Amino acid sequence: MAETTTQTRTLMVADHEMRLSWAGVTDQGRRRDSNQDAFLAEFPLFIVADGMGGHAGGEIASRSAIGRLKTVVSDGPVSRTAIEHALELAVGDIADHPETTDEGTGTTLTGVFLDLDTELPNWVSLNIGDSRVYLLRDDRLIQITTDHSVVQELIAAGKISPEEAEGHPYSNVITRAVGASELMAPDYISIDVRAGDRFVICSDGLTKELTDYGIQHFLRENADPGDAVAAMLVAALENGGRDNVTVIVVQTTEDVADSSSTDTETVE
Repeated sequence: MAETTTQTRTLMVADHEMRLSWAGVTDQGRRRDSNQDAFLAEFPLFIVADGMGGHAGGEIASRSAIGRLKTVVSDGPVSRTAIEHALELAVGDIADHPETTDEGTGTTLTGVFLDLDTELPNWVSLNIGDSRVYLLRDDRLIQITTDHSVVQELIAAGKISPEEAEGHPYSNVITRAVGASELMAPDYISIDVRAGDRFVICSDGLTKELTDYGIQHFLRENADPGDAVAAMLVAALENGGRDNVTVIVVQTTEDVADSSSTDTETVE
């Protein structure tokens, strides 16, 4: 199992010192012969991509998207415009790759970034597909993103219940992806920055094996992001590990124990 390491960044938000901590992990799982998931966890962008379209196709798609987004972080600043431009380039990368197949090659893409180009910084979640972003706030876990999937459309139309969706024959069919065709922009949601908030960004390999209650349980039991992602991965594997599993935990606190060992960014 991959090791997890918690990283930190100290932010000065107006007059408040805040620590941002995060960790991520990905694993092949127990039944897959390859890992088509990929993730990016580099301040201020935290993304999970779940590839699809056969062994090579899924890896090509998820790694192309993550690679292009990694460049956004290094070039800066991270914004909706920069992200969409990167994803347009990824679509071209996927289409031009010699191993891309016509088996529906593509990838989900979900996560959050800290938008620093505003009067007060705020989180922005983005989503394409059925990977998810959760937020634990005031000890309540909320699913921030809405799945782009056939079963979610059936739930929204009142044709099936959320419980029926779990065993539905179309449970793995998504309605939007980053693939070798024209890009559909992600859904975005802005979220205010609050100390104590904890985000979970994950592929469906986690949510197939852990309920929302289970995710909340492991967050409660593990204050450190590295410990939390490791505990959730172990639980997902023990519960079957039927798919690749990827999870990132990002959290904010005002209690900075030792800011001397972290990078500091000031936001006026």
